[in-house]
Amino acid sequence: MMQWQSWNDFFAMGGRGFYVWGSFGVSFVLIVAELWWLRLARLASLRRLRQLQQLESDSE
Repeated sequence: MMQWQSWNDFFAMGGRGFYVWGSFGVSFVLIVAELWWLRLARLASLRRLRQLQQLESDSE
């Protein structure tokens, strides 16, 4: 079990802080990018469905 004497020790993570916090940072950025991409894809799908619905109602 790790015990830290100060916040600096916590952020240093026993000399592995760059790797640990870098991994968290990259993961966070990728999760945010995935959520953004999913939102764009959802909006594009809804837009396409509205277009198809409009074409279908125009043809009747």
